[in-house]
Amino acid sequence: MNTLPALEGGHVAVPTRHLLKRGERLLEPDVYRTELDGRPVVVKDYRRYRGTALSFAARLLVRREARVLRHLQGWKHAPALVGSLGGLALGMEFIPGSTLSSGQGVGQEVFDQLQGALTRLHEAGITHNDLHGTNVVVSAGVPVLLDFTSAVRTPHWLHNGPISRQLRRSDMKNLQKMRQRLTGQRPSAEQAALLAEPGWVQAVRGGWKRVYRRIKG
Repeated sequence: MNTLPALEGGHVAVPTRHLLKRGERLLEPDVYRTELDGRPVVVKDYRRYRGTALSFAARLLVRREARVLRHLQGWKHAPALVGSLGGLALGMEFIPGSTLSSGQGVGQEVFDQLQGALTRLHEAGITHNDLHGTNVVVSAGVPVLLDFTSAVRTPHWLHNGPISRQLRRSDMKNLQKMRQRLTGQRPSAEQAALLAEPGWVQAVRGGWKRVYRRIKG
């Protein structure tokens, strides 16, 4: 992987930083926009975990996301990978545009493209696993998937396993929810049947909710 240039103290060698999101939850990075060689980039920065017990986990997150972006390099529906800094910061292409959650200029064509993009992603053995309105930017009419932190890439021989099928189903279900919310189009009876969760998933989900309620209580 390419390495982002650094100044003394490990700061990225760029003139300014514009904070997009402050990492407040566990293993959540600071995300900021900056410039590198005259082009805008986005940096996901986990360096506050350097020297802590969570450093190893943060490095794994950076490595996993970089691996997925490298595999998708050149694909118009994902940002290009720029590089890393010390294993705890990840740089990627900045995608201008509006998020799906803003609802600006979002029509059926965008969702048709997004559905096709998800299908191609799944055919490559990758599931996004965190698909919602703020993780999709529409740039010049093209939907671009962001934040592959939770993405999973499975080997070919596991593509048709029950867990892989459920992850793909979950991606598509989230897509249909966004489509219905923003365009009013409901899934067809055939689509609804394909997206229906099998009994074992409902049982696991229900069991987890009961455990969570007890822990919270």
